[in-house]
Amino acid sequence: MLTKKQYELLVFIDARLNETGVAPSYDEMKDALDLKSKSGIHRLVTGLEERGFIRRLPHRARALEVMKLPSNATAGDNTKEQTKEKFTPNVIQGNFQPPAASGSPDAEAVEIPFVGKIAAGTPIEALQDPSEFINIPASLMGGKDCYALQIEGDSMIEAGINDGDTVIIEQATRAENGAIVVALVDNEEATLKKLRRKGDSIALEPANVNYETKILPADRVKVQGRLVGLFRKY
Repeated sequence: MLTKKQYELLVFIDARLNETGVAPSYDEMKDALDLKSKSGIHRLVTGLEERGFIRRLPHRARALEVMKLPSNATAGDNTKEQTKEKFTPNVIQGNFQPPAASGSPDAEAVEIPFVGKIAAGTPIEALQDPSEFINIPASLMGGKDCYALQIEGDSMIEAGINDGDTVIIEQATRAENGAIVVALVDNEEATLKKLRRKGDSIALEPANVNYETKILPADRVKVQGRLVGLFRKY
């Protein structure tokens, strides 16, 4: 199944190729889908390529080829696929709009990548799946590049972050002392902690008295983003 944005981008690329013979630029794709940055377009293109819907031609700028397009799908069925030659435009059924109260300030939703799970306790290997996306209220992003992660562990419960919560992370490589950040340790493991700089060291502080603060050399820790929002299911 394609996400709404993947489907919209695929149809846009195909229409532009049919019209001009040249694939649209990332800026044109960004404007057509009303996205904030080209990084979102890159993730969508990668997802379409991984699913076999498009192919990037080597050694040529802006060279994309549409391999296939989704065909008719009904609720509850898996999306079928057909070759580009047999495609008819109005094939995707269903409501892609996320639920929101009419007139609500959060009625406008944006799509951000859901890139896996992250430990709020002992660091675990970071999982990446840039082809999966979720909708969040635009007000949570404030025009920034963001992604979502699911929390595993209870080391941040005193900061109101529970096991199973989904956190919204603003992409960043720097953060102020005391900020809750996604920290990549030794380029292998990611964890969600409070950041404290102490001279040439960095302390990753839990928000749970049952866990110890980890103090590491600064060159072993890279900030991957800072916490800007949270979702919880009851």
